Amino acid sequence: MSPKDLTPIPKAPGRHLPGEAGIWILVFGDMVMFSIFFTVFALAQSQEMQVFTQARTLLNPWFGLANTILLVSASWFVATGVKKFRAGGSGNVQLYFLLGLLCGVGFVINKVFEWGEKFRAGITPATNDFFMYYFIFTGIHLVHVFLGLGVLTYMRGVSRRATPGPNDLRNLESGATFWHLVDLLWIVLFAILYLAR
Repeated sequence: MSPKDLTPIPKAPGRHLPGEAGIWILVFGDMVMFSIFFTVFALAQSQEMQVFTQARTLLNPWFGLANTILLVSASWFVATGVKKFRAGGSGNVQLYFLLGLLCGVGFVINKVFEWGEKFRAGITPATNDFFMYYFIFTGIHLVHVFLGLGVLTYMRGVSRRATPGPNDLRNLESGATFWHLVDLLWIVLFAILYLAR
């Protein structure tokens, strides 16, 4: 998409809720589901505090930190891409979505190395309750990341169109909202799995 061919997309008057209403229903449902997960985790931890505390020492926080940086960076690239698309495509819009996509791929690769390290050390979901939750929660989140990568691929395709359609901005905003959800869920997971003591 050439920046010269685009004009700023007008904003709706008043407050603007990004994306489709349906994406916010999905976000709310996901937040409720993960809130239940986190509550179950907290209850289990209160019953096995020593097990959970010792198990956390077996996690490598550098993997968690690297993945946090990758997802936060991806969210910044995606938000910037949507902002530039909304403004009429100043700069190379598709590049921002590509960089967000690459950060997401980096997250997956890093997670594979992290899980590989655990399995080589003999740590599996059957090791104890902490690692059962660790693998379940990070596995469900990884599914979200894969879905997000599909969304970002679609967003990049939309941003490359020579003539943006009337719904393209809304679709990009919906995709960005989903990706920000993926990022937010990881930040909470990073805090409760790697940092909490």
